[in-house]
Amino acid sequence: MAARLKVFVTSDGLTDYVVAASSRPKALAAWGAHQDLFKTGGARETDDPDLVTAASARPGEVLRRPSDAKGALAALATAKPGKPGKPKGPSVASLRKVAGLEDKLTELRARRDDVLAEIDAARAALEEREALARNRFEVDQAKLVLDLRKARSALD
Repeated sequence: MAARLKVFVTSDGLTDYVVAASSRPKALAAWGAHQDLFKTGGARETDDPDLVTAASARPGEVLRRPSDAKGALAALATAKPGKPGKPKGPSVASLRKVAGLEDKLTELRARRDDVLAEIDAARAALEEREALARNRFEVDQAKLVLDLRKARSALD
């Protein structure tokens, strides 16, 4: 025994899409929808006798008509299918781009330890130069303080 067909309607605002299917998931599949249009209120079951008659004559086939054509079945026509052979999903170029960027990120992360080692070496060299400069300053300051004391004591 064949499943009882129900007629479902959705719209994109300009066109109504009608399909006769045995269930909501089969209607969504016929429309190519990736979300539950029934849950969001974008699709509904209809009992319009004109739509039921036309859709039931071609079960599983998506029919369309202008949204403002209430009952104008002369405008009801088979919806154009998507481009045949067009792959769904990312293009080869997009996949190559992602793979290339992932490789660059891997290389950068591999060099991270080397870069951090260079930074640590530069920091150590700078700290050593700072220590030498401070020592030189303190020695020069001590000499000048001694020279100043001698010069003052000579004045007395």
